[in-house]
Amino acid sequence: MCGIAGMLGAADTEQVRRMIRSLQHRGPDGTGYCEGKDYALGHARLSIIDIEGGAQPMADREDQARIVFNGEIYNYRALRRAMGEERFRTCSDTEAILALSARGEAPEQWVRNLDGMFAFALVRGNDVILARDPLGIKPLYLGHRKDAVLVASEIKALAGSSDVIVEFPPGHVFSSSAGMKRYYSVPTPRAGEEDLAEAEARLLARLDAAVEKRLIADVPVGVFLSGGLDSSLISFLARRHQDVLHSFSVCTEDSPDRSRARQVAEFLGTLHHERVFTAAEALKALPEVIYYLESFDCALVRSAMPNFFLARLAADHVKVALSGEGADELFAGYDYLKGLAMDGLPDELHRITSALHNTNLQRCDRMSMAHGLEVRVPFMDVAVVELAFSLPVEFKQHGPDRTDKWILRKVASLLLPADIAWRPKIKFAAGSGLGASLARHAEERISDAEFERFRRTEPEAQLRSKEELFYYRIFRDIFPRKDLLPLVGRSRSV
Repeated sequence: MCGIAGMLGAADTEQVRRMIRSLQHRGPDGTGYCEGKDYALGHARLSIIDIEGGAQPMADREDQARIVFNGEIYNYRALRRAMGEERFRTCSDTEAILALSARGEAPEQWVRNLDGMFAFALVRGNDVILARDPLGIKPLYLGHRKDAVLVASEIKALAGSSDVIVEFPPGHVFSSSAGMKRYYSVPTPRAGEEDLAEAEARLLARLDAAVEKRLIADVPVGVFLSGGLDSSLISFLARRHQDVLHSFSVCTEDSPDRSRARQVAEFLGTLHHERVFTAAEALKALPEVIYYLESFDCALVRSAMPNFFLARLAADHVKVALSGEGADELFAGYDYLKGLAMDGLPDELHRITSALHNTNLQRCDRMSMAHGLEVRVPFMDVAVVELAFSLPVEFKQHGPDRTDKWILRKVASLLLPADIAWRPKIKFAAGSGLGASLARHAEERISDAEFERFRRTEPEAQLRSKEELFYYRIFRDIFPRKDLLPLVGRSRSV
């Protein structure tokens, strides 16, 4: 996991160095740079695989290509075996991407072979290739100015040097020879009859495989554990593949998550670590959180606060952690979804899953990388996503009460105590004990008249509450450019 930056169409390593300095939190283990006639690349490294030999920018064996890469390729060993281990100089997953790019296939063809989360910039001869993983787990932005295109992992690296900044879309690959190509789309929901027992078995098998592959690392791996359904299920699966597993939770003093996380940790036998924080600590950290988050969206900021303290805690013990991110979007976990007609639910799940790259996946990436921690998300495995969108909607919300994540709960009930598997969902900010405190603070500081004035004078911000205005002001102090507002993803549930 890393921060990447590049300048294409002009070679200005000093500019790339400035960009990398703003991304150093993503890669505290080292930096590297390279320059060609019309490009410069930079990399801030968090060492996860091939600690000794995986430094970047990396050249291929023939010294014909250079790459900077952020992410993990989980099937890199299989790819290397298929192409012949003798052609590789390192033990890194990065070199597998370089080797694939040398085979002569169109980029939109060979990038489909990558199973993982990734964003990279690759230069081979006169061709530049940029790509982002299918769901946008890893971030990538482009900046344009008169003489060059700039590439970076975060907006902040581009804000002072680019005339225009856009997000590189998930599931796409760009090459200077062939232009932008889509290679993956979130599958369209399809109704179909399913045998429930068979669907449960397939879901468990795919989740287990997704977790197991995400334990690949040359450094310790832990789990985020709130005590809710999603994190408990991921933690169970990780624990059965790991003899020793560290788990991490954060909460306020009176948070319901505290006892729940302890209960699951004791059941699983993890080495559990807990961090209790106060509302005052959260408010003090808020500007730093928004700086790293690059958003003022109310739901994102709320959930980012405990995430920020959680990542800080985990980074003291491990370099990689697994998270239950994405389950609510795939399996209808949000309360507001129960207000929709059942026949409209599949399209809404498709919509919010497709938007994850600049909502909850952005929050997950930014809060973890703020502390030099890599977070992996098994529910976002393509095989799990494909299965989820093939299931009948009644397997997700079931019965007259429309029990949320029903099939996921049934799978969990085979593995976990019933009071964990069937525990009602509490959103992270609420479960950690923080959400109400933030809302009250904003209410006390912002009058009704002030809120209405901001909504009239800055309609492009689409402010939905005083709390969101409170975050927006901090965001604009850090990122004053109004043209960045379209880059801010908007959650559909608070």
